[in-house]
Order: sequence, then C-alpha cells, then structure tokens
Amino acid sequence: MPTSRAGQRARSRSAAGLPAVTAKKVIDAAVKLTVERGLENWTLRQLAAAIGAYPAVVYHHVGDRDAVVCAVLDRVVGQLRLPDDGLEWQEWFVELLTGLREVLRKHPGTARRMASFGPSVAAATPTLDRGVQILLDAGFGEESSLAYTMLTATACQYVAIEDDRDCSLALRLDNTEEYASYRDREDLPGMAAHGRAMHELLTDPEAAAGYHPYLFDFAIRRCLDGLTCRLAQLRA
Repeated sequence: MPTSRAGQRARSRSAAGLPAVTAKKVIDAAVKLTVERGLENWTLRQLAAAIGAYPAVVYHHVGDRDAVVCAVLDRVVGQLRLPDDGLEWQEWFVELLTGLREVLRKHPGTARRMASFGPSVAAATPTLDRGVQILLDAGFGEESSLAYTMLTATACQYVAIEDDRDCSLALRLDNTEEYASYRDREDLPGMAAHGRAMHELLTDPEAAAGYHPYLFDFAIRRCLDGLTCRLAQLRA
C-alpha cells in the first residue's frame, strides 16, 4: 500500500528524534514570533521553519495564516486578568484596560487586530460578560454593550498608535521637532502650546518615556468621565 507524504514526514520526524508537531506548538511559536517581530511581520513559511516543519503541517494543525493570527489573538487575550469585583465601575475599567495595554504592547500588532475584529467569541466571553455586567449593574441598561465596546475599542486604538509609532521612529522624531519649533509663535497660540508640549518631550527623556502611558490613561479616564455624565442622564 502506498504511503502518503504526510505519513513519511511524520515517520521521518520520529526517526530523527524530533518532537511531534501539535497545534499548541504552532501557536506557541507564532506568539513568540509576534513578540519578536510583530503580528504582521512574520510569514507562514517562517513560522513553519521555527517549528522545523513544512507549511503544510501548520495548515494541518491550525489552518492558514489568518487562522493562526486568530489563535495568537486568543492566546494574548487569555493573559488578561479581571479586576476585583469590589472596585467601583470606573476604577474596574481603568484597571482592566491598563492591564489590556500591558498585554497588547508585549505583542505588537495585536491591538490593531483587536480594534478591527476582536478575538473569538470563546476567548472574549470571560472579559466581555463581566465587563458588560459591571455596566449593567451601574445602571447603563441597554447602552451597556455600547459603553463596553467604546472603552475597549478606544484602548486598543491607542495601543495600535503606539505600535505604529514604534515602527516609524525617524518620522515621529521629525514631526515632533517640527511641532516644537512653533513653541514661541505668538500668532498661533494653539500651535505654540502644542509646540511647548512637544519641546518638553524632546528635552526631557522621562517625560518622553511616560508620554504614551499618560496619554492612554488620560483617554480612558476622559471616556469614563463622559460615561459618568451619561449615567447621570440615564438615572434622571
């Protein structure tokens, strides 16, 4: 009886003393490549090389590249830990989304994918179910799902901006320097105010290092301020 190529490969791996390829090992390798290169900067062929197999083996165990990306995103989301239920709803979301930023920043490119498509329903369920329930309990009613989506999408978008800017450091520096040059323009007070802020980033390494975490926290808290006002309207 003829032997299939897949069967020959399986026996050759065993004969060579190589460990069997599993879906978990494929996804482990894809997560590692994502940490090292970013989600969009590795190919299926490179992934196959990382596990010492043919691309067809990746297809067999997980699927095409999009299927692998979905599995990576689910694995990343699985690292998120839910805050304590005893927190006020605003601080619960500050803690949740701050943790989300930390996880996504360790896996460049996943934030943009999260903002556009999100993880699988199974991976999203623990966080989404609890988050929407927190908002229901706070009194947002039918708007709870919208509020949850707005908060998580805002968080992912700001992390995606950080990821993108990391990939364009030269352009980012050029723009910051140009904005900073406007800091003394009395005829353009708005540009001057922004220019002074950009000049601080150029001259103060500590301020530059903390800028994006601060901007992220500012954006999340201002969204929560808006939702707090909306909640007062709903209660009225």
